[in-house]
Order: sequence, then C-alpha cells, then structure tokens
Amino acid sequence: MPHLSVEMLAADATAPITSAGHAQLGIAVLAGIAVIVLLITKFKLHAFLSLIIGSLVLGAVAGAPLDKAIASFSTGLGQTVAGTGVLIALGAVLGKLLADSGGADQIVDTILAKAGRRAMPWAMVLIAGIVGLPIFFEVGIVLLIPVVLLVAKRGNFSLMRIGIPALAGLSVMHGLIPPHPGPLAAIDAVKANLGVTLALGVVIAIPAAIIAGPLFSRYAARWVDIAPPEKMIPQRTSDDLEKRPGFGVTVATVLLPVVMMLAKALVDVVVDDPKDSLQRVFDVVGSPLIALLTAVVVAMFTLGRAAGFTRGRIATTVESSLGPIAGVLLIVGAGGGFKQTLVDSGVGQMILEISKHWNISTLLLAWLIAVIIRLATGSATVATISAAGLVAPLAAEMSTTHAALLVLAVGAGSLFFSHVNDAGFWMVKEYFGMDVGQTLKTWSLMETLISVVGIVGVLLLSLVV
Repeated sequence: MPHLSVEMLAADATAPITSAGHAQLGIAVLAGIAVIVLLITKFKLHAFLSLIIGSLVLGAVAGAPLDKAIASFSTGLGQTVAGTGVLIALGAVLGKLLADSGGADQIVDTILAKAGRRAMPWAMVLIAGIVGLPIFFEVGIVLLIPVVLLVAKRGNFSLMRIGIPALAGLSVMHGLIPPHPGPLAAIDAVKANLGVTLALGVVIAIPAAIIAGPLFSRYAARWVDIAPPEKMIPQRTSDDLEKRPGFGVTVATVLLPVVMMLAKALVDVVVDDPKDSLQRVFDVVGSPLIALLTAVVVAMFTLGRAAGFTRGRIATTVESSLGPIAGVLLIVGAGGGFKQTLVDSGVGQMILEISKHWNISTLLLAWLIAVIIRLATGSATVATISAAGLVAPLAAEMSTTHAALLVLAVGAGSLFFSHVNDAGFWMVKEYFGMDVGQTLKTWSLMETLISVVGIVGVLLLSLVV
C-alpha cells in the first residue's frame, strides 16, 4: 500500500547504534527529554536547538558514538522535512490565500448571519473546524480571535461561551487531522494510510470538538465569566477589500484537498488492486502533495482573483506565507531527528519487547507516551513526532485501520493538558485577557477533554474496525 513519503524509518532494519541494556536506554530517554524540557522552559531556548541538544544527550547517555548519534539525528531531520516539509508549505500558502482574500471572513460572516443566539457556540466550532482545516493552530487563533471577541461583545455573550468552541475546533484539527504537521509526521513514521487516518480522524474529531467545545463551554463560562478585552479587538484585513470570494466557492476550495484524499482512501478500500488503472489514477490524484498543490492553484483563482488580486499581489501573498513557517519546519524536522535517534538507539525495540509483558492496549500505550512527552515539553507537535517514533515498531503487524488508529491515539495524547510550557497556553491567556488560573480552568481543561474523548473514541473504533 502506498505511503506518504519514502522510507521514514530506514534505520529500523539495521542494528541499533548502541548495545545498551534496557535500564541504560530508559535512563537515556529520560535524560534526553529532561534536557529538552529544561532548555525550553527554564532557559527559554528555542525548541529547534533544544531538540538537537536533547538528541545528542540521548545518544551519549545510551552509549552511542557521537558521530552515529549525529548521523541518526541528521537522517531523521532530513526524512521528516522531505516527507512533510512541502506539505506544510503548501498548507501555509492555502491558509494565507484564505486569510488575505477575505475568504475566511466570508465563511465566518455567513455562518454567523444564519446562526441564532442559542446556536452561536455550535456555529463557532463549525467555523473553527472549516477555517482550521488548512492552517496552523497559531494562525487559526490569530484569524479567529477577532471574530470571537466581536461576537461576544456585540451579542453580549460570555467570552468563554464563544471562545472555547472556537478553540476546540482549532485544536481538534491541529492534533488529529492531516495536513497538520503533527498528524502528517506521525502517519509517515507509523507508515499509516493517510486517507484512512483522515477518515477515522474526522469520526473521532466531531464528538471531541462537540464535547470539549459547545458542551464544556457552558461550564467554562460559569467558572470564568469575563468580558472581551477591548485592546485585543483589531480591524479585520478583509474590511479594506472592495470584494471577496463567495461562501460556497471558499468552502469548496478549503475542502478540495480533503475530498481528493478521501476519494483515494475510498477507492483503495473498494478496489484494493495496485495494478488497477482506476486505483493508480487515484493514488496520484489523492496523494497529499497533489491534493494540496491542486487546492493552492485553484485557490489562486477562486480566492485570490475573486478578491481582485493581481498576479503580483497573489505572488506577494504566496511569498509572505512561507517565511513564518520556517520555525515550524525546523521544529518538526528536529522532532523527527530526535525521534530517529530514539529509534536508532533501540528504544523503539525496547518498548516493543517490554510492552509484550504488559496487559495494556497498544493504542492506550501510545496515548500515554504522547501524554508524558506533551506534559514534559509543552509541544503537541514534538509529542506527536517523538511518540510516533517510539511506538512505530508496534505498528508492524497492525492492519491498515489499526495503524491509522495508532496515529490518532498519539495525536490525542499530544493535546493533553496544555500548561505553562506551551506557547499556545500563553497565546490564549493574552488574547482572552485571563490570568494563569483562569486559563488552566478553561483552556487546559478543554485540551484535556479533547485528549480523553479522543482516546476513548480510538479504543471504541478499534473494537469495530
């Protein structure tokens, strides 16, 4: 079955770079993660540099020769960027076209105009889910927060009643749905089928977003009843445009790559013959690269030209979308390097051997590993990539659907309890004008709910698929 990229874990087939025992490898993992945590939280070092240093510490404590550890890290970084870097870049371009053309605002305004007061929290989670599909979580916050603040102010809503559903919609997309960086990298590492993962991810994401969004927001609004901070309500960029794309064409453009990838997954299930001409066509059409590239090219016309952009303006928008993702690419790549160091040190095989004696579901084990790394590092993407690398050997004998569920279990674990070492925590705190305690009672609990509902959904699906 075709996969997202070239062999992500080529080193798996070779002997580990160290012959250390289980105890030494366990200490090495703890030391590597501890160094990353301390450098990120205590010394405020960039996650990219922290992951490099943590990888070298891991290799050194595991007893690997330094040149071997460096080679493992470099290999993992290169393969991760090769597998996901282009897709992240295409997603960024699509998100920028969506924002600058006013397409995102068109989606928001149309849904809000048709939603009644009682339906507003549900409308917000729907908006966040659609808008958040092709863009990064941080970009989604910047895009949606002005809308959240305006709706709360004009409709005299509690900020939490409107804000929590929007954040839940964005967060679910970030943790569970490709083409976001974490899920893409995990799919690559586990060698899961992207279309199947996307389809099952949507099944799990919907109840997770509903429970952690509109339903939980009722309680969050009682615990933290605050008004929108006036200073955080900026002018929307699309207010300066003479025209903007229509609602239908905007939604169709955003959903185009998803439809193409899901169509490939459906054909794979129905045909299941690699030599069949129909399946070969859809293998190309539904590949993430072609799907996202097609959406970007289409968006230049359906979004850019529809907003009155000249060719030069579209070129400027595309160019400006790539600079801000440099940090994301480096962190994702370094996370892949750390993951490969874990794998090549024999940690993945160690977990495989140890877990044979545990009376615990493989999916639950993957979730717990991601939870621990998430709590330690604060980064959902780092947690996803690292945990996926650790549990990748466990997927070797899994079916296509269970390998996809393994990815989703890791993704759900990566969202668990965002706190003070997570950049997203501080973004939400500042945008909503909350103190640390209020942010923990709302945002952090919301993330935990998504994570728990996610793993419950994964375990339930594993019984029937």
